[in-house]
Parts: sequence; C-alpha cells; structure tokens
Amino acid sequence: ENTSDFSLNTTDCIQVVVPEEVFFTVAAAGILENLLILIAVVRNKNLHLPMYFFICSLAISDMLGSLYKTLENIFIILCKMGYLTRHGDFEKKLDDAMDSMFILSLLGSIFSLLAIAADRYITIFYALRYHNIMTLRRALVILAIIWTFCAGSSIAIALFSYEAATVIPFTILFPLMMFFILCLYVHMFLLARSHAKMIASLPTSTVHQRTNMKGAITLTIFLGVFLCCWAPFVLHILLARFCPHNPYCACYMSIFHVNGTLIMCNAIIDPIIFAFRSPELRNTFRKMFHCSR
Repeated sequence: ENTSDFSLNTTDCIQVVVPEEVFFTVAAAGILENLLILIAVVRNKNLHLPMYFFICSLAISDMLGSLYKTLENIFIILCKMGYLTRHGDFEKKLDDAMDSMFILSLLGSIFSLLAIAADRYITIFYALRYHNIMTLRRALVILAIIWTFCAGSSIAIALFSYEAATVIPFTILFPLMMFFILCLYVHMFLLARSHAKMIASLPTSTVHQRTNMKGAITLTIFLGVFLCCWAPFVLHILLARFCPHNPYCACYMSIFHVNGTLIMCNAIIDPIIFAFRSPELRNTFRKMFHCSR
C-alpha cells in the first residue's frame, strides 16, 4: 500500500487496477482446471507414472498460487469493509501465512519443473534403463523431499521477508534454477539427434524417440509459460525491496495487479497444455465427463 501511494506521487504512471471480479474468476478457473488434472491422474491407473506424478506436483503448485491470490483479495475486501485492520496481530499472522503460501507455490513450481526436466532427460538419453532409474517409489521420494524443502523454505522466508539476507537468496534462486533447466535443455537437444542415430536400429525406436521428444517440447512450453507469468512478479519483488523510491521502479510497480493476474493465468494455461499435449489425459477427461452426464 505504501509503495503504491509513493509511486503515484513520484511518477506520472497511473496505477493499473484489475477488477476484483477478474481476480476471482481467473483464480477459480485455475483451481478447477488443476483439480481436474489431479482427479484424472488418480482415476486412471495408466497415468500412475513418475512423469504424471511430477505433473500433479506442478498442478498443486498452480492451485496454491491461485488460492493465494483469492485469499489475498478476500483479505483486502474485508479490510476495506472494516472487518479487519491492516496492522493488527491477527492480520499480520494471516498475511505471513498467505505470503508463505505464495512462496510455496513459486518454489513448488520451480522444483516441479526441474523434476519434469530431469525425468524427460532420463527418458530420452537412458530410455532402455528408464524404468530401473526412475521408479515410482523414487519419484514419490523425490516429491516428498521437494515439498518438505519448499514448505520449510516458504515458512522461513515469510517470517524473515523484511531482511535483505532473505530476499536476495530467494530472488536469486529463481534465475539460477531457470538457468540450470535451460542448460539441461540445451544439452538435451544438442545430443538428441546423435542419440537418435545410435538407437535407430532398435525396434520401435523411431516411435519411442518421437514420443520422448514430444515430451521435451511440452516441457519447453511449460517453461516458457512459467517464465512469462512469474518473472514480472519476481522483478517486482526485487524493485520493491531495493529501489522503491526510484521513479522508474515505481512506474513498473504500478502494474502490480497485472503481474498478479499473470501468475493466476499460469494456473489456467498449464492444464490446457496438459490436455492438448497428452492423448491419455484427453481420453480420461472424456470418460469423466461422459460418466458425469
């Protein structure tokens, strides 16, 4: 609130306000779509594979992001109506809990994308040993470690969010993990062609290789959408912490609501990519809707 007021006083940039109805509509759509993904994977035993479990992890992260923005807007509405105050003890604890949920959503998305990227890498370059390397039990252990780390980190960051020593590692983690995934991609696509020639003599290798590359392309789309939706908000956090009094920074921070909407749009776009790229998921959705009818 203080940052928003200051930005109006020091720049000519008009504060961009997204209607609350838009927030609730986009958030509800994101929650429902990702919930459908989880239900589809649970109901279809053919989808009980490590890759789809990692996709479910990403869906849970998207749901948390949408839920965070929904609760935040309800909190703001209650403050405007006078039911809550902005600086009370209860309100501060509630705000910390919502911040923790937001950070959990961001970290969960990053590490879920990293797990999916690693899974695709193993699928492409260790296709014959994939089922021995990436077992269902190992996938569940990886997810348990990821969410335990993300939960602990989100609580710690939310409690000490006003310290620069906390903000800097958090914001550095985002580009660092994206750079690591990007390097994994470059290595993956550079070696994909030579690897395809090596296994070309194997039965059904062409179909298998085409399927694996399709999975890698799907993950590339996920990564691009994630960067477009989350990077503006992470940049806002950096600017709000390190240059809140700069007119140019304040001008960028005037589109805070737009950046928040982009986060929720990510939760809507990801399930559409799932359904569009996975025939198995599409068939599961059809069966679910036919049964409901």
